Amino acid sequence: MTARIVVSPLARIGEMAARHGCRHMLSLMANGHDFARPGMIEPRRHLTLRMNDIAFAGTGNLVAPEASHIEQIIRFVRRCDGPLLIHCWMGVSRSPAGALIAALALKPELDDFALTQTLRTVSPFATPNARLVLLGDEVLGRKGRLIEAVKAIGRGRECQLNLPFVLDPERMCDDTCKVAPTMKFS
Repeated sequence: MTARIVVSPLARIGEMAARHGCRHMLSLMANGHDFARPGMIEPRRHLTLRMNDIAFAGTGNLVAPEASHIEQIIRFVRRCDGPLLIHCWMGVSRSPAGALIAALALKPELDDFALTQTLRTVSPFATPNARLVLLGDEVLGRKGRLIEAVKAIGRGRECQLNLPFVLDPERMCDDTCKVAPTMKFS
């Protein structure tokens, strides 16, 4: 099972994969945004999902996140056997949303509000993509808890590029599934 979820902007994926020993990578990128996969990530351990960072479907030629994307994320993260790197272009919206979905797919007993508070602590810049959050809530059967928890932390601070950060779902749970103060910037 995945021990850590490392979230990064595209510009730092090689560094973060090496630093954290990531064996799997989830790329949430728009069509036409090509990039090189870090050599330490085998092609069979890499999933690229093509979507734009938008909140609504039906916006011209842009590709909105869909439920099928969430289902693919869940299947992929549940097969991971080591640290997982999740990235998007800037590391601000799609990849933090993907990290929340991944954490809840791996540890459904996590408290949504504690998880998003942890996200805000480790990444004051993260603003999880609203459509990914909505779809993740639905597919994971969170009954609106994830949506409300993300609303509760509000929009992240403005930035040009997010700093990489780590969420560790395994360390977030104790017997009552409260968040442990072990999250940090990377």
